[in-house]
Amino acid sequence: MTVHVVPAPAALVELAGPPLLLGAGTRLLTCEAGLPAATLLAEVLARATGHALEVEVEVAGPVPGALRLELDDDLPVPVGGAAGHAPGLAPRAEEAYRLAVAADGLVLHARGLLGLLRGVATVRQLVELTGAGAWIPAVQVHDAPHHGWRGLSVDVARHFFGPADLEAVVDLLWLYKLDVLHLHLTDDQGWRIDLPSRPELVARSSAGAVDGDPGGAFDATQWAALVDYAAARGVVVVPEIDVPGHVNAALHACGDLVPGGEPTAQYEGIDVGFSQLTAGLPATSAFLGEVFTDLAAMTPGPYLHVGGDEVLTMAHEEYADLVGQAVEAVRDTGKLVVGWQEAATTAPAPGTVVQVWDLRQDPAPLVAAADGGALVLMSPATRAYLDLKYDATTPLGLEWAGHVDVRDAYDWDPATVLPAVPATSVVGVEAAVFTETLRTRDDLMWMLLPRLAALAEVGWTAPQARAFDDFRRRLARHPALWEADGLRWHPSAQIDWVG
Repeated sequence: MTVHVVPAPAALVELAGPPLLLGAGTRLLTCEAGLPAATLLAEVLARATGHALEVEVEVAGPVPGALRLELDDDLPVPVGGAAGHAPGLAPRAEEAYRLAVAADGLVLHARGLLGLLRGVATVRQLVELTGAGAWIPAVQVHDAPHHGWRGLSVDVARHFFGPADLEAVVDLLWLYKLDVLHLHLTDDQGWRIDLPSRPELVARSSAGAVDGDPGGAFDATQWAALVDYAAARGVVVVPEIDVPGHVNAALHACGDLVPGGEPTAQYEGIDVGFSQLTAGLPATSAFLGEVFTDLAAMTPGPYLHVGGDEVLTMAHEEYADLVGQAVEAVRDTGKLVVGWQEAATTAPAPGTVVQVWDLRQDPAPLVAAADGGALVLMSPATRAYLDLKYDATTPLGLEWAGHVDVRDAYDWDPATVLPAVPATSVVGVEAAVFTETLRTRDDLMWMLLPRLAALAEVGWTAPQARAFDDFRRRLARHPALWEADGLRWHPSAQIDWVG
């Protein structure tokens, strides 16, 4: 096979016929509802080929050599999806697409815009550039995701990554058919979003970062623009305000959250577990209500993340009280709740998404939470934490959970990580990258690539259709895509890179 699409589609057939040639005269046709996907395709093809394609709407009849994006309410969906589903995220049918490419044209069908966006990502990967010009091989693809939640969590609190950096991340998520950008917005080192009811949080706690590096924060306009940019590429933004631990930035800004009323000092280290909210203070409940109410009003997606991890200095009774207050504040906004796996100890309500990260912890609370109707999102650090070093020689990253190279990120099944948790409760997979050692976009991309592509295939492609040797063959050609967008990447020795 010569086609190198990642994630592997549910069904792909390479045809013997000649390819479709792309040039200045190539026409791009769609219906009114498909216009956003066609516009995105025109944009990425222009960057790749140098040919600007004008999008034409509602053109009837055959047009030889054209690229056509159309909606089809009756499009069948390939079998093979996982049982778990996260409310608020698209069902498989909405992300399904069918693609046919031949010398006389390209036709992409989907039931709705989201499916067209997934198909457009495949088209971008299929484009070949040679001295003779740009072309797309003759193929047929029928595709839909295995898991519904396929995400990446980015920590912008320890080091700040702003709108331009995160737009580049969103472009990667779109290219690999990931559908959630989870942003870890607050921690001990910084508060990264300006909320109308609490301007002091950014005013006093956004300037710093680990090791005294420059900080930053999103204002309301920047946040709205990022959310819109992601939505246009089929990506849902899930913001996280981490409570009741990881809160030194809040305590530094708001003395009324500290027993005694004295704000804490700014923190620039990387230790965890030393800061906490206090349930008995009158200011705490108001803080939680105002913060999550503001965040919900600024974020159109269905989920807010309440954190809940690594609270090491608090009795469980107080922990459960504070998590309960945060959850109630989120539910009062009409949003759905996500929390790290420690929140499973608080008897989460049905539909709550509990995010697994540390397999050293007792799994019993997770099993009980799933039995009670909670949903489980798999982010085990030993597979999905892309801030861990590739190997002992890696200059960036941490090693607390070992090393994660490409095969570690690829060779696992989210549904079997915790055998006592039923597959029907597992909603998907999310990679994570924390930024204690990452300062620049190059640092961030070097840690994401190539491992993010491996996690994307874990989320999209059914386990029985995945094989590492086939994946490494396809991935070997992807640096051309990354380098075309100016992205730094790590040349893992596990892949025989081409080019």
